[in-house]
Amino acid sequence: MADLLRDPVLMVGEGWDAYRLLDSGHGRKFEEYGAYRFIRPEPQAMWAPRLSEWDAHGEFVPGSDEDGGGRWQYARPVPDDGWELAWGEEARFTAQCTPFRHLGFFPDMAPVWDWMGAQLAGRSNAETMNLFGYTGVGTQALSRFGRVTHVDASKKSVARARENAALAGLDDRPIRWLVEDAMKYTAREVRRGRRYDGIILDPPKFGRGPDGEVWRLEQGLPDLVSDCRQLLDAESSFLFLTVYAVRMSSLALGGLLAEVFADLPGTIEHGDLAVQEDVSGRLLPTAIFARWSNPR
Repeated sequence: MADLLRDPVLMVGEGWDAYRLLDSGHGRKFEEYGAYRFIRPEPQAMWAPRLSEWDAHGEFVPGSDEDGGGRWQYARPVPDDGWELAWGEEARFTAQCTPFRHLGFFPDMAPVWDWMGAQLAGRSNAETMNLFGYTGVGTQALSRFGRVTHVDASKKSVARARENAALAGLDDRPIRWLVEDAMKYTAREVRRGRRYDGIILDPPKFGRGPDGEVWRLEQGLPDLVSDCRQLLDAESSFLFLTVYAVRMSSLALGGLLAEVFADLPGTIEHGDLAVQEDVSGRLLPTAIFARWSNPR
């Protein structure tokens, strides 16, 4: 029976050559993406900034609605088509200012990519799945260990993920690129009797599938996690679940996994993802997570 550890865990990203959190405060954050610096909204940065000035190339100014609207304002030129960045020797991808306030990847996921690699260390034939895979940096990280199934409902995101993989020289890696609704696809995989060694899922609060399917996190997550559980067994290594921008505790996610994974060995942990500032060392929380791991 998988043990739920009650004390929360912090997974902290300290930045790397291609990304750094320089400062934060007063509801914003100041970040460096390669040669360019940006200011973006960050409601959890309730403290005061440490730097007296933020010299940025651009800033995302949010709209008046609650659905993530807004626009970029630029003080200096930024490449419209994006610019190349890397994560260690493992992944290469294009950063770009998107209408959704982010830059085409989620840098706070770097410690998760490391953690998944630790679970699969020594493997070359693992079968893993990246649900809601977006632009595929996590898929690139997983592809070192075997076959990866990359699933996202956005045709545009999957196309960008394939472009990123080509940029990284991974055309020969065994990656399946699927434009699919995550719930429908996992349910079909269960019916097919498929199994995986590891699954990562990063579901949005709200979304639509390629055929207009509606996704609402609180309603759909229990069934999705249940299907993911059926794709794993006692020989599998991990499941990692992240959730952004919701009024929910990581303990709730941990409790969900504890119920669904009760018949498997291993450990269930929960906690926060955070990024450490360069200037002060302060930790800026970004998401909550729960994870099941099964050392073999």
